[in-house]
Amino acid sequence: MLDAALISQLKSVFSKLKNDVELVFDHSDHEKQAELLGMLEDLSSTSDHIDLSASGETSTIPHFSLRAGKKDTGISFSGIPGGHEFSSLVLAILNSDGAGKFPDAAIQSRIRRLKGPIELTTYISLTCENCPDVVQNLNLMTLIHPNFKHEMKDGGFVPEEIERLKIQGVPSVIHGDHLVSSGKSSLGELLDKLEAEFGVEDQGDLEEIDLGTFDVAIVGGGPAGASAAIYSSRKGLKVAIIADRLGGQLQDTKGIENLISVPYTEGPQLSADLYKHVAAYDIQVFEHRRVQSVENGPVKTLHLGSQEILQTKALIVATGAKWRELGVPGEKEYLGRGVAFCPHCDGPYYKGKEIAVVGGGNSGVEAAIDLAGIVKSVTLIEFAAELKADKVLVEKMLSLPNVKVLKNARTNQVLGDDSKVTALEYEDRETKELHKISLDGVFVQIGLVPNSSFLNNLVETNRYGEIVVDNKCRTNVKGIYAAGDVTTVPYKQIVVALGEGAKASLAAFEDQMVS
Repeated sequence: MLDAALISQLKSVFSKLKNDVELVFDHSDHEKQAELLGMLEDLSSTSDHIDLSASGETSTIPHFSLRAGKKDTGISFSGIPGGHEFSSLVLAILNSDGAGKFPDAAIQSRIRRLKGPIELTTYISLTCENCPDVVQNLNLMTLIHPNFKHEMKDGGFVPEEIERLKIQGVPSVIHGDHLVSSGKSSLGELLDKLEAEFGVEDQGDLEEIDLGTFDVAIVGGGPAGASAAIYSSRKGLKVAIIADRLGGQLQDTKGIENLISVPYTEGPQLSADLYKHVAAYDIQVFEHRRVQSVENGPVKTLHLGSQEILQTKALIVATGAKWRELGVPGEKEYLGRGVAFCPHCDGPYYKGKEIAVVGGGNSGVEAAIDLAGIVKSVTLIEFAAELKADKVLVEKMLSLPNVKVLKNARTNQVLGDDSKVTALEYEDRETKELHKISLDGVFVQIGLVPNSSFLNNLVETNRYGEIVVDNKCRTNVKGIYAAGDVTTVPYKQIVVALGEGAKASLAAFEDQMVS
C-alpha cells in the first residue's frame, strides 16, 4: 500500500525507535479491512521495533490501537489514517517510544493535573487540514496523562454516528455524546477546554512559576515574532518567545507565492523553516502558552495562563489576528453544528444541502465558489452595498447557477432546533425588513480581528483593536512595541510582518542602548 519511496523515508524516521511499539488490529469484515492491514504491514516492515498483532477483538469497521512496552498507550484509530492523518499515525508511533517532541515540563504537569478518567473521540475527515493538529495534540496528552484515552475516528466510516451526534464540522472532539471542541485548536486551547470540561486535581494554592527576566520578550509565534526574536538575539540580547503555537496563522496557510525570492512554499513548511532559523540562536521559546495580562513598569511582568510569570525590559507584541466572528445570537451555540469557519474542512458535511456564506470579500467569495461545487445552494450575504472581492472572483461566482447574492444585508441571528442550524435571520439595511432563510449551515468569512485584547487597554488601539504604532513600531507606552497583523500598519502580508518584526526589535535595541 505504501510506495517504495515512502517506505524508505519511514525507515529513516523510525531509526530513532529504541523500544518495541505494537500495532494491534481488530478483526473486521469491513471491505476496507484489507487496505488497513496492508498499511500496517508496510509500516511494520520499516523497523524491527514495530510489531503487528491481532487483538482477538471484533470491530464493525477497521480499527487498531498502539501498545508500547507491552502496555496499552490509550491511543487508537478507527478507519484508515491515510491522507492528512498519516502523519498522526507516524507521530503516535514515535511519541509512544518517547522519540518525538513533547511539550516542556510545565505544560506536561498541567496535563497530568486534569481530572480523569478522560475518554475522547475525535471525528475527522481525511481531507481536513486542521484535524491532524487536534488528533496529534490529544494523542500527546494521552501519553502524558495516566488515565486518558483518545480515538481518532474517520467520520466517513460511521455516518450513523455523525447523524446521531449532529456533527456538521471537523475536527469534532466528543466525550460520551457531548461536544467538547470543534474546529482547529492548538494544544494550549485544547488544554483550556479540557480543564473547563473535566476540572483539575486540587494541589492547593499553586504559586506562579518564575520563568526569568529577559531583555526582550516577544508575544506571538508568527513571522513578525520569529523575525523580531532573531534580530534581537543577533544584537546580543536575552530573548524569549511566548506563543500559543509556533507559526501562528502560517500553520493555516496553503500556497505562498509572494514571498520574495521564494517562488512557492506552504505555510507549515515556512513555519518550520522560520523556527529552524530561530533554533540556531540562543532564544528561549515558551510554546503552548498565552499571556493573560501585563503589568507595566521599567521591567514589565507578563502573567501567563499556565500559572507562570516572566519579566522583560522590552515587550514586542506580535500576536497577529484571528478569524472575526459575527457576534450574533446562535453563532457560538451552533459552532460545529452548522456554524463553521473552514469551507475546505467542513464543506463535505453539507453535500447536497443549503448553506450561507457571510462576507463579500475575497475569502467569502472564494468560499462560495468552492462550496457551490458540493452543496445544493449558496447564499452569499454581504453587509455593504457592493462586494469587496476582486472582480475576477466575483465574475466567476456569479457565473455559477446555484449561488445567490444578498447585499446590504445585516446578519441578525443564527437559528436552530437546539441540535443543529435550521435558518439565518438577516435585516435588509435599506428597507429595515427582517427576512429568514432556511438552511443547514453558515460559513463565516468576514475577515480578521487583531489579538490585542490581553493587553486590556494598556496601549492605544484604534476602533478595530489594532495597536497604534509609530514608524519604528513603538506604542504609546515606553518599552512596549508591536509588529505585524496586530498593528495599524497597512497590508497584512507575510513579507510585511517579517520586516515589521525586524524593525520592532531594532527599535527596542536602540531604546535600551540610550536609556
